[in-house]
Amino acid sequence: MEKFIQQLTGTLVLAVFTAVLGSLQYGYSLGVINAPQKVILGHYARSLGFHNLSTSLPKQPESSSMLTMYWALSVAMFPVGGILSSFLVGFVADFRGRIKGMLVLNILAMVASLLMSLAKMGSPHIMVISGRALMGFYCGLSSGLVPMYIGEIAPVKYRGALGTLHQLAIVTGILISQVLGLDSLLGNDNMWHVLLGLSGVFAVLQSFLLPMCPESPRYLYIKLGKKEEACKSLKRFKGKYDTSRDIAEMQAEKEEAMKEAQVSMWMLVRSQVYRQQLFVALMMHLSQQFSGINAIFYYSTDIFQTAGVAQPVYATIGVGVVNTVFTLVSVVLVDRAGRRTLMLVGLAGMCLCAVGMTVGLVYQNTYSWMNYLSMTAIFLFVCFFEIGPGPIPWFIVAELFSQSPRPAAIALAGCCNWTSNFIIGMFFPYVEVICGTYVFIIFVVLLFGFTLYTCFRVPETKGKTFEEIAMLFQHGRVVVASQHGVEAELEQLQGTTEA
Repeated sequence: MEKFIQQLTGTLVLAVFTAVLGSLQYGYSLGVINAPQKVILGHYARSLGFHNLSTSLPKQPESSSMLTMYWALSVAMFPVGGILSSFLVGFVADFRGRIKGMLVLNILAMVASLLMSLAKMGSPHIMVISGRALMGFYCGLSSGLVPMYIGEIAPVKYRGALGTLHQLAIVTGILISQVLGLDSLLGNDNMWHVLLGLSGVFAVLQSFLLPMCPESPRYLYIKLGKKEEACKSLKRFKGKYDTSRDIAEMQAEKEEAMKEAQVSMWMLVRSQVYRQQLFVALMMHLSQQFSGINAIFYYSTDIFQTAGVAQPVYATIGVGVVNTVFTLVSVVLVDRAGRRTLMLVGLAGMCLCAVGMTVGLVYQNTYSWMNYLSMTAIFLFVCFFEIGPGPIPWFIVAELFSQSPRPAAIALAGCCNWTSNFIIGMFFPYVEVICGTYVFIIFVVLLFGFTLYTCFRVPETKGKTFEEIAMLFQHGRVVVASQHGVEAELEQLQGTTEA
């Protein structure tokens, strides 16, 4: 413990705190759109000429459909921005470095916040949708840069503990947005635009702090070859010590990286060598998004209201608290129970909770106690999500791939995650209208399928080196390759007199 405290220098703490402000903003932007939904729809209705529909959802089919479309866009344009920017994470990180990359990105966040904070002065539906798209573009880049920077500056023994602060900051940002979204605070008719625009505060604070943070030593040495600057950065992070061991480690990593040809995203998709790992990585991210968790985050207030809760906003805040607490639980369990075990427990538990939610919603008008079943199922759903499917897909991709294909794999997995996020945000309102109280049956089927896939296809990576993990996938390929080799040799011999 004492050694751990010694390695947590003031500079390291400042750098990690400053970096996760970007994750905090990601979480805030993810959750902020939920609580003031009806207030924002009222302003959309007035702006579009539905003057008599300012306080409730419209009853006329045409106007109702139009408002549903604009609201779906307000939610879904956030992940659209993330999809587009997820491909640029590597370029931005290497172009001018991690610190300058995060600093420049804050301009996007500030412009997005300004658009949303001024929404009442113009066309609110246009300005909110534009601001959400721009903020999503920022978050798509930030969600790649932040864990990259923290992973590179953290002491090796504590890289996992510090790396989980990215996920913890995201769920904390969601919770902050839910609390500030209360009608008594900012989620009302007069202050909703301030609520949406407040996300720029994190960007302003981060912009002031980033110049005080050293650049990543790994970027300085491995990418730029600046040994002296890398040594200075190491000493700022760890205090005065002999940097020769860390420099030698980075030199070995640099030499190892030079031996492997750089793998692009297109090469990775086409390659048979990495196909099994890539499929596992993408399925892990699909299981995270299509589990139904974002349907709860985006539309939790509506779900609680449908379940008969008198004050649904407070129930949503309760979900945020549970979300944050069980993220901390996952930090403790992930290196003890293992990734595969926690994924199986999480997915299977979420599947059962989705069944409970469906039963509770269907029979809520028949049995009054069914409201409590729905509430319990939703809270347990979030608990199971944060135990496994929430945090694990973000870091297991890096464990499945070696140095060369890892950046391309992370980019593809990120794109898959953001695309799935967009699909849920865009189409869930329409599916909810069509399916009604049976909407979570869709997630029951998906979660059951993901549980089976994880059980039979996802290997355990806990305590294994990159080489050992690679061998888990290569074993099957070696057998297949040898069989093809024997068949080819027999065909060749059949055409000769020696055969």
